[in-house]
Amino acid sequence: MNLKEEFIKFFVAKGHVEIPSAPLIPENDPTVLFNTAGMQPLVPYLLGEKHPLGKRLCDAQKCVRLTDLESIGDKTHHTFFEMLGNWSLGDYFKKESIGYSFEFLTKVLNIPINRLAVTVFIGNDDIPKDDSSAKIWQDLGIPKERIVYLGVEDNFWIAGDSGPCGGDTEIFYFRSNEEIPKAFDPNDDRWVEIWNNVFMEFYKNSDGSIRELEQKNVDTGMGLERIVAVLENKDDNYMSSIWQQIIKKIEQISDKSYNGNEFSMRVIADHIRTSVFISADRAGIKPSNTDQGYILRRLIRRAVRHAKKLGIDTSINWMEPIALEVIKKYENDYEEIKDNKEVVLKVLEEECKKFNKTLEKGLKEFDKLLNNLSNNVIDKDNAFKLYDTYGFPIELTVELANEKGLMVDIAGFKEKFQLHQELSRTASAGKFKGGLMGHSDIEIKYHTATHLLNAALKLVVSKDVHQKGSNINEERMRFDFSCDHKLTDEEKNKVEALVNEWIRAGLEVTSLEMNKEEAIKSGAEAMFIEKYADIVTVYKIGDVSKEICGGPHVNNTRELGHFKIVKEEASSSGVRRIKAILE
Repeated sequence: MNLKEEFIKFFVAKGHVEIPSAPLIPENDPTVLFNTAGMQPLVPYLLGEKHPLGKRLCDAQKCVRLTDLESIGDKTHHTFFEMLGNWSLGDYFKKESIGYSFEFLTKVLNIPINRLAVTVFIGNDDIPKDDSSAKIWQDLGIPKERIVYLGVEDNFWIAGDSGPCGGDTEIFYFRSNEEIPKAFDPNDDRWVEIWNNVFMEFYKNSDGSIRELEQKNVDTGMGLERIVAVLENKDDNYMSSIWQQIIKKIEQISDKSYNGNEFSMRVIADHIRTSVFISADRAGIKPSNTDQGYILRRLIRRAVRHAKKLGIDTSINWMEPIALEVIKKYENDYEEIKDNKEVVLKVLEEECKKFNKTLEKGLKEFDKLLNNLSNNVIDKDNAFKLYDTYGFPIELTVELANEKGLMVDIAGFKEKFQLHQELSRTASAGKFKGGLMGHSDIEIKYHTATHLLNAALKLVVSKDVHQKGSNINEERMRFDFSCDHKLTDEEKNKVEALVNEWIRAGLEVTSLEMNKEEAIKSGAEAMFIEKYADIVTVYKIGDVSKEICGGPHVNNTRELGHFKIVKEEASSSGVRRIKAILE
């Protein structure tokens, strides 16, 4: 059974329309580096904008999550994963949503009811206890002792501090051959969450007050990797059919068995798969020291470190055969994987070479360090410098120290490492939380301004200029575009002047739904055309800009103020970046 196909087929039969997976790199969401959930690309429609394909949608969305990066290597975590989801945008609600989930699990996947349990929201001072969901589950055959009420931390969803929110109901599966307990204990690890149905029926204002929403939405998510492992009766996700060929290839290259080397093999499998998807994305991400490029570099280098632990010769192009297994598995589902195969392989090979050189520098630094030791201990600062600057895992530093008869302050290193992690999490908190954020008035203005900038670049620089990515926050906009040269001062001044001319002209911003092919024929620009469904929304700004987009936008360019380019620089090979502000 192809579970992904069965999921889509089931919901299409229930009146849903399948939408294509959005790219991994979000177009208009400044809150994240990657799409982290199926709902993220649907933010404007969850906020009330009309979706061109209707109120019932379903898809399999490519996702990357980085909050558990240090957990990769255990049995269940992944950085890249596919999320199966179905949505109701102001159409059906709890009864239908729960009923669909129950029917799919028990009738299509044939999961016995006695292996299922659920949690629902217990309520708080502002929102009542969700007895209605509990009753729906009971009516479907889930006994009372298998329904547990939990609080905000477990069964309540909101993106950020304010916005649409509501309780959710999570579905659990008993993954064990032991006798199934009569009562459900959410703290019993044998019960594994497999599906989450979020009911957005309230709105939390910035002052903390709660009001009921007019448009009540349903947002569901089921991780493909986890449900496949469950159905195949594997308590280790990496032993499921999804990973089988990839793990076998790592065993072959390392000449070692998965048993006894699970942690490193899981890291390599996960990180190479994720790196393939990031580097294949149409946004053209390359390893770097910022944003998505930094994550790509970090993933590749961590995979190299674990390859060394397995005794793999990393001076040869060892990643390629593993990456080819990933490409073979996904190229029929995702066009960019097939189209950018050579790009992916080159990115992996070149970054491996760079890291090997960095490791050589690190070994020289280690030797220099030995000459300056006042005692036989490598202190925490030097151990952390080797890790942070040269990519030395603490195990490598300890191994080298042991060869020289030296000690390492491991406890001190761990303290510094934990502090580093906390600072990183705090610094990047805004970037890694997804959801219904980042759509303030100023950010909507900046998003509209990216359309004008794109149009101006086409006129001033070249008609072949295309958007390669954007990032917006309340302080500025960042716009990446294809270009083979650094812009001259004259080009920058012309672009800036043209955008401001269009702003002063007070151009109306209008939208129209049409067939995708018609939209392209009419000259509408699209960053990733393959991500859009057959019916699209085209936004026009006067006669100067026409783009396929999900919004949101201002109504008139006069609302934008004054546009100013503050920086133009290289982003990656063949891609330039403009940073601009609205004054």
